[in-house]
Formats: sequence, C-alpha cells, structure tokens
Amino acid sequence: MNVLASMRYLAALNEHRHFGRAAQACHITQPALSNALRALEGEFGVLIVKRGRAFEGFTVEGEAVLATAQRMLQEQELLRERLRSEAGQPRGRLRLAAVPTGMTILSRFAIALQKRHPGVAPTVVSLSSLEIETALDSMSLDLALGYTDRTRVRHVSLAVWPQCVETYYLVQRKPGPVRPGRAVRIGEPVGWAEAATLPLCLLTPDMHNRAIVDRAFKTVGLRVDAAMETNSIHTLASSVGAGALASVLPQAALELLSRDDGPYEARPLIAPLLETPLGFMTHASDRMTRALQAAVELASSPEWLDTLQPDAAGKGSLRA
Repeated sequence: MNVLASMRYLAALNEHRHFGRAAQACHITQPALSNALRALEGEFGVLIVKRGRAFEGFTVEGEAVLATAQRMLQEQELLRERLRSEAGQPRGRLRLAAVPTGMTILSRFAIALQKRHPGVAPTVVSLSSLEIETALDSMSLDLALGYTDRTRVRHVSLAVWPQCVETYYLVQRKPGPVRPGRAVRIGEPVGWAEAATLPLCLLTPDMHNRAIVDRAFKTVGLRVDAAMETNSIHTLASSVGAGALASVLPQAALELLSRDDGPYEARPLIAPLLETPLGFMTHASDRMTRALQAAVELASSPEWLDTLQPDAAGKGSLRA
C-alpha cells in the first residue's frame, strides 16, 4: 500500500465531501479510492470514514488521521519546493575515486567541482581498476576515473564519460640548473627497449597501468623486473626525485614533478606508442543525486574537457 497516496485520497475526500468527486480529482476510479481508504483503515486498525449510502464524515480517529495526512502533504509540497529552488545548488557528499595514474586529474576535477558547487563535499581516494569496478557495481562509489577499455572486457554495467587519452613518458632526474618554471623538460622520444635497461620504479602488478606497461615491454621481447614497486603515484614520482631510479609516468602525472625543484627529463615512450583512454564512470542507473548530476555535467563540459588537452594538462610547464 502506498500510504502517501492514500493520505492524498483522504485529503481529497475531505475537500470534496463526495467519493465520486474525490476520485475524479485524484484521477482514479471510485472503487480504487474506496479500496485505498479501507487499506488505510486496516493499516492503522481504526475506522476512518463514516459510510452510509453517501459520505457521512470522519470518525474521531479519522479526524486525527486526516490531520496527519494534511501535515504530510504539506511537508511533501514544502520539500518539493525546496528541492526545486535548490536545483542549481546541489549539496551533499560525493565519493570519487581514480586509478593511481589518474589522481592528478581527479584532484583538479574535485577542486573545480567544489568551486562550482560549494555545497558539494567530495571525498577523493585512489583505487585499483578492480576495486573501482567493484565499488561502482555495489554503488558504494559515486564516480570514478579509470580505464574505459576494461568495461568491455569485464562487461560491468557502467555509464562512461570519455575524458582523455593517457600517453607515457620515461622520466629521470637530470643534473644541471633548473630554468624558472621549467622543472620538467620534454626530451627526445625513446623506445621501450631502451627504457628497460634502466632501474625502474613501477606500479604494483595488481594495477592495470602495470599491465599496460608490462605489455609494452613484452612487444619488444623484454620482461622487466622493477627495482621498486608502489601503489601510489606520488611515491612513483618521489622515487624519481631521489635520483637513483627512473619511472614510467603518464603526462598528467608530470605535474607532480613540476612542483619540485628538478631538473627532470620526460621523454615520450614510442615503439610502441601507447594511447590508453581514460573516462569517468558511474553505475548505469537512471537515477542520480543532484550532486552526482552536477559532477557529470562538469565532466561533460567543454570548460573542463579543455583543461585535459596536452598543453593545458602541463599548464605550460612541460614544453621544452
């Protein structure tokens, strides 16, 4: 039984004082209205309506139920009006996640979202691709930035908003002076075979990015044993900063190095040239909270997508 609908029928009966007219006002048949009111009486265990050949009023108990019905309907209308008035001002917590290589992008996204909608409070975490897909499927996560090609492999029920293509760089710390605003210098392209000769810090094997990197080395007939492994993109960047290790980083993650004192050299990895699509993903549901709707609208906006273009991603600091 839909209690709220039955309360609405009760209020209509009070207004029209006639079963037929009340049913007509509610766009239902008279038997349907009568059945709903009898179900309401059964729900509360009291007689609500005095019945004869026509409507004869309410019992004492019915008057109490009617008063409650009118309050409920008033509160519903007030809530509806409040939600309408706040449609452009979403509020609430939003659970966001990204694969490690996407964390710099997600951090910028969360800041842009909070700036646009101050009532939205994002929680940002780093998860593996499998953890993201599991959390989205169980709806314990609202929105995630990850590898969109995996949705075809695992047949997970997700809605996807493409964002950018991830490309990869061999990154090393280099001796020498740092030019102002140029902590990272883009060097000449380098093959994966040459990268394999260096001691590398890579993400752990449970990360999809590591599978991508391992496949690239496999295409040139090599298997690389990492000198160091981590599940944190910040640790990956820090290992390069220490000077002893090199690493493979996506372009967006070069921002982490540009904040340091450098100097660093980032060389585009080719032969093979890898381009991996990244996108925002949500559970494939036709119902979203206003906060999630706001996030999806931002993720699809030209204003945001323009920041993911190669030059914008480097904020001008990655040019040679």
